[in-house]
Amino acid sequence: MQLLLGGLLVLGASGAHAEKADRFQPLNFAADAARVEDKQRLNILSGNVEISKGSMVVRSDRVEVRQNADGTQTATAIGGPGGRAYFRQKRDGADEFIEGEAERIVYDGKTEIVRFTGRALMRRLQGQSVNDQVTGPVIVYDNKTSVFQVEGSSDGAASSGRVRGVITPRSSEPRAATEGGR
Repeated sequence: MQLLLGGLLVLGASGAHAEKADRFQPLNFAADAARVEDKQRLNILSGNVEISKGSMVVRSDRVEVRQNADGTQTATAIGGPGGRAYFRQKRDGADEFIEGEAERIVYDGKTEIVRFTGRALMRRLQGQSVNDQVTGPVIVYDNKTSVFQVEGSSDGAASSGRVRGVITPRSSEPRAATEGGR
């Protein structure tokens, strides 16, 4: 059984989504080693892996990239022993980024869903400032809808199963405009 942080949380009132152009960008990588399995449509990158695809950046110890039949890609990043993988992507139409870390990160290019598993942390940055931050065992972020869900453990055995976060208040209207209308 899992606890949910107040159900679903919507990031920002701006309605910004992941950078739309990222989906059509080539995937560029650097790694200590690469293995290509053409028949399985699989690329296995290992050792200090750095991937970029438009505004999206992934850093990890190991990444498996699968080419889907529809031309999209699914990437699974594994942080390595004791480590975490890193993900960052610009939000479309805003000076905002979503970034996160976890022991395992799975990005599904078809659904545009990012799943952070194991000591998961996700932040929404506006410019260089952290506006929202959540932690928990599992975080699922939907790039299309800008909705994220934080899942915790309900067994109560360890505090690591709890979800935690900071959500910065923001208004959909500039403050001066709302005060002037009183």
